[in-house]
Amino acid sequence: MKTHKILNTRLFKSMKFSKFIILLFLSLVLLPYSLSMAYDEPNYTVVQNNEIFEIRKYSDRLAVETIDSGSENNFRKLFNYISGRNEDNEKINMTTPVTQFEKNGNMSMQFYLPSKFNLKNAPKPTRKNVRIVNIEGGYYAVTRYSGRASDKNFIKHKDILLKELKTNNIKIISPPIRATYDSPFTLPMNRRNEAMFKVEY
Repeated sequence: MKTHKILNTRLFKSMKFSKFIILLFLSLVLLPYSLSMAYDEPNYTVVQNNEIFEIRKYSDRLAVETIDSGSENNFRKLFNYISGRNEDNEKINMTTPVTQFEKNGNMSMQFYLPSKFNLKNAPKPTRKNVRIVNIEGGYYAVTRYSGRASDKNFIKHKDILLKELKTNNIKIISPPIRATYDSPFTLPMNRRNEAMFKVEY
């Protein structure tokens, strides 16, 4: 009986080690591929940072936005827009991050548009609940984390950021913003997620 227990323990440890090796191998193989698929993102300047958060200064930027109660439906509508379902039938390069925040009781999702677009030349959406918006520049406090882009993970890091901002007497002037940079196919350990607040600085 004791020998059987020892064998089971060794087998369990061997399985855990094998799983680790597989994940490590996949990470090493897929990481260069994911890095080669770099997307445009809005330019910013870091004006303050520490171990937990940084404050960035963003310029005005353009985005396509939709507001609904379901994030999956929102993503589909925005992805359809950049895939050519707009008045110009123009395909638009994907950018990062995809941002989400609560707005009037619903969830707003935004895709930033490449810098070549402005309010005059951006293709007009064909759906009524999709619109082009200009996001006013300003200062944002940001904390970065890896792992899954789950509600639990976001809330955990949003609360950490909120506590730090209060400790440092930095005034928050926006709801919490979730920023996602990677596709669901990216290994969780390699993902870039962020929790953000617009702040007075």
